[in-house]
Amino acid sequence: MESNEEQPSSAATQPLLSKQYPSPIDEPSSLHSDPTNSEPEASQYLQISYNYGPRPIKDLPFLILFSLFVLCSFGFGIFASVHRNPKFSNVSSYVYDSNSTSCVKESSSSAFDKPLYLYSWDSAVLTSLIWTLVITLILTVKIIGVASHALCRNLALFGVLLALTLGLVVYYVPIVVFLVFVKQNGKIVTRYEGGEYYCAWKQDSWVPAYFALAILTMLWSASAMVEAQVYVISGTVAQWYFSKDDSGPRPSIRNSLRNALGPSFGTVCLSGLLICVVRLVRAMVDSASQEDATGVVNLILRCCVNALVVAFDFLNKFTINFAAITGEAYCSSERMTYELLKRNLLSAVFVETVSTRLLGGIIFVLSAIYAIVVCAILNGVSNLGVDSYFVAAMAWVLLLVVLGYFVHVLDNVIDTVYVCYAIDRDRGEVYKQEVHEVYIHLPISRNHKQSLIPQTPFSNV
Repeated sequence: MESNEEQPSSAATQPLLSKQYPSPIDEPSSLHSDPTNSEPEASQYLQISYNYGPRPIKDLPFLILFSLFVLCSFGFGIFASVHRNPKFSNVSSYVYDSNSTSCVKESSSSAFDKPLYLYSWDSAVLTSLIWTLVITLILTVKIIGVASHALCRNLALFGVLLALTLGLVVYYVPIVVFLVFVKQNGKIVTRYEGGEYYCAWKQDSWVPAYFALAILTMLWSASAMVEAQVYVISGTVAQWYFSKDDSGPRPSIRNSLRNALGPSFGTVCLSGLLICVVRLVRAMVDSASQEDATGVVNLILRCCVNALVVAFDFLNKFTINFAAITGEAYCSSERMTYELLKRNLLSAVFVETVSTRLLGGIIFVLSAIYAIVVCAILNGVSNLGVDSYFVAAMAWVLLLVVLGYFVHVLDNVIDTVYVCYAIDRDRGEVYKQEVHEVYIHLPISRNHKQSLIPQTPFSNV
């Protein structure tokens, strides 16, 4: 009893990250007792768990802004389709008439043409490096196995994610049609160049603005749809994780989808907007670097932009996963996720241990092997000749896309399970024993070495 009474006082001077896992005979309430010594901010984080109740609407201004973008794109698109000029397709049939000083239609028209480094390694350092790589690979395989188990319990996610993707394609169709029709809004005018008059098409002044609006809306919608998929994956996996039954609650996918497209859609829109802006900035920086832009100003600007992009990636990691679990707003989720991982000495840069590049390399190798096998079979049983290489290349691309999509889903499952594991550590609970047995081997800091000594969350008791 004395140890239980002294624990809260020590918790007041130490962050939760230094606490050990609870004993099976201890009650969770004993871990966070003595509210007089706990700070209000700390007590807020102790209540982190999946929010099964009704969720309030979050990030409403960004939901309204996104709705305005969509409504304006469709509204002006419909206007452009109705008021298009049918003469657009016959511009080449018009010639300048000097008598009327205007463009008149002529039966004949003329076409216009336009122009290795070397390294010195000590044997001990090389051995340590190889052993570290082996340990990392083993740990990565175990974590992928845990995530695959969670994904197997929610296989219906693939159908929902595919439906969302198809919905985005259907949503794009009218916008693309509007972009085609909007070019037909204008008139045929007379222009003078090279000492002669000719007829040309002049677009209305608002057409370029609509192009920019529609393209930005499409980019924002694509980013928001990706974030909505991450939200649905995170919410579904979190409900499975925090359920006592291994199969999880029955309507978990429906609940996550309702939250993603309902109360938290503003959060999804904000996250999609930020990611879209960051990707555009990164594309501009990459384009500038490929053009070999010189100068101190360009170099400083490029360094600053890269630093901001890295900082955003660091802070944005796990934010939408946390929002799907708790229903918090984007900024609150970002702050609470950072504090949660910081209190439990967990790195926010999880890709150091489970690298997406590693998974990408695996699917690349598997796809290449599959393409080679397909090519060998075609050359052995048919006389396609050069066409067999084309078929093998198409098979390689197709399998690469399918496996890439699977890795994308699996990567989000890994991130969600990691956040759920951090919440478990913070609350001193163990909802999924098999997850803790694997994730407990993760390094708690950059300088902490991994260990594969078998242990459980209760091994320190």
